Amino acid sequence: MENYFKLKEHHTDKRTEILAGITTFMTMAYILIVNPEILSATGMDKGGIFTATALSAFIATMIMAFYAKYPFALAPGMGLNAFFAFTVVLGPMGKSWQFALTAVLIEGIIFILLSFVKAREAIFNAIPMNLKNAVSVGIGLFIAFIGLTSAGLIVAGDGVLIGLGNLKDPAAILAIIGLVITGILLAKNVKGALLIGILLTTIIGIPMGVTLLPEGFSLKNIVSLPPSLKPVAFQFVGWEEILSLDMLVVVFTFLFVDIFDTVGTLVGVASKAEMLDEEGKLPRVSNALMADAVGTVAGACLGTSTVTTFVESASGVAEGGRTGLTALSTAIMFGLSLFFAPIFTMVPSAATAPVLIIVGLFMMSPIKKIDLDDYTEAIPAFLTIIMMPFAYSIAEGIVFGMVSYVVLKLLTKRGKEVSPVMYLLAILFILRIVLS
Repeated sequence: MENYFKLKEHHTDKRTEILAGITTFMTMAYILIVNPEILSATGMDKGGIFTATALSAFIATMIMAFYAKYPFALAPGMGLNAFFAFTVVLGPMGKSWQFALTAVLIEGIIFILLSFVKAREAIFNAIPMNLKNAVSVGIGLFIAFIGLTSAGLIVAGDGVLIGLGNLKDPAAILAIIGLVITGILLAKNVKGALLIGILLTTIIGIPMGVTLLPEGFSLKNIVSLPPSLKPVAFQFVGWEEILSLDMLVVVFTFLFVDIFDTVGTLVGVASKAEMLDEEGKLPRVSNALMADAVGTVAGACLGTSTVTTFVESASGVAEGGRTGLTALSTAIMFGLSLFFAPIFTMVPSAATAPVLIIVGLFMMSPIKKIDLDDYTEAIPAFLTIIMMPFAYSIAEGIVFGMVSYVVLKLLTKRGKEVSPVMYLLAILFILRIVLS
């Protein structure tokens, strides 16, 4: 480990790296609970999704550890799973979950090809920074909205689109309790605050009748073999749907969101760990992006949404993690979690709702970087942010933001500020609207 990861060269040691890896796992292990909860809304088998989530995280993080040698962990991403479930399947598109899984597979294959030619960095650089920041904020609001509705805190209103739910309902009360608990843990900088918050809320929900113990559950069967992947693995659609315009739109949106999510996370966490060179570039970034791409392909085959680098990797870096040994430790933790499925699958949506709301908060921070004084920048960013929760679609938020950006720049005689890639994307989006 010393020779392969060059621990002394990075001013770290085995103990520090392993503890950093466990810390990273603790801060992102909520995905083992939340991802099955979100994707199972589409009709997918919850147990199978749990296994697919843990396995895809294990595979992708292992690749990050040994190929890129960075202390970054990967798993099915928040926001991307919401788009999968609530836009492609349950939203306006109304596609099957098999269609969405196929889109994820195609996205992963494209990412592998783009990683070879280093095109992902070029695409990322073509999109204006204000829109990049706005996408993160919009997804944050969308995720928080999903959390509020899943807990019953927000419901379809009487005479209005939405309204306040029944705050006397046990599920709503439990969600509020969980939000307070998680908030206190975060305020006190407790490691693994999100995961601990979910677990404590789940336990509190037992006497309230919200958390339902599995039939025959006991302390003796906490450890068990992982649920079968058979109901969700390798469930893809045929060529007729693969070659459709809808598939093109879905694949592009997955590509678009994942590019921002992964590259932004890599830059942010690497900057915190002082890994960027003098030009602000991350050495071996293509290797790190390859881990993301292969993880996405593996995840689609196993039966889960897009795999991406988690911003929670920053918690491990803050604990001193600097090499792939940190990622290796996190991957091993995901592997071990496979045998504790009964604990993770009994968690109610009221216990995961507070985490969705808090993660929405985490994704709001880029709003501070948006230029609100230049209206050709501010209006597209604002439309991107508000259309995601209001249209209940990440894709539509992106469409409104990008098209309005190009139009406003052109009509104010500032068209030179728009990249050729942006013009092309705007034209494709307009054609989609006209032809639909």
